[in-house]
Amino acid sequence: MTRVRSASSIERSAAAAREALAGLPWWWWVGADSPDATADALRRQGAEQLAVLPVMVRHLDRPADPGAAVSAGGSDDAPGLRVETVRDGERLAELVGTYRASMGISPDLKAEMVRTEERREDNQDIIRLAAVVDGRVVGSTVVITAHGVAGIFLVHVAEENRRQGIGTALTVAALRHGRRRGMHSAALVASPMGEPLYRRFGFAAVSEYRLFAFPA
Repeated sequence: MTRVRSASSIERSAAAAREALAGLPWWWWVGADSPDATADALRRQGAEQLAVLPVMVRHLDRPADPGAAVSAGGSDDAPGLRVETVRDGERLAELVGTYRASMGISPDLKAEMVRTEERREDNQDIIRLAAVVDGRVVGSTVVITAHGVAGIFLVHVAEENRRQGIGTALTVAALRHGRRRGMHSAALVASPMGEPLYRRFGFAAVSEYRLFAFPA
């Protein structure tokens, strides 16, 4: 991760990122905490804006909608659906494989991604959740708890399993884990597809990020 303190350093930082990440997908996030004129500086370097993504927050002073909970028998749309906590082993490899696909990262990098997850220094703050149907991981999310906030990341549902309540089940589980760890609020950056779901859970937009990409 590269973070710049002034727009004048963007050209140098972008060149370094291009060299270090050659052949890999990478993005530049511009938010309220970015230096002024960052977006203009990125465009001058050839970057293109991909999306505007809301930063959404929900207080955890109330539980997730109990009507959205998943029982041991699953939901009506996805019978047998379970949300499991993942720590290591083959399930972790499946989980990484699920969100790897959503990020457009080559399958060749999966093994290295698994090793990176296993060795993270902040693993004690991380809750990895897998949505499992018929013994197969079909969805994922990661919750990182710190400073009273449950940050929700890497929410993904396999394309063939969407619109079956899996995203709802993952959100319920993420909010419950945040409450269990004593967090005061939950926060996430929503995709256009996920934003309506999160609003139903009471999340509200408080800021936004603009996502930029550089041509290969």
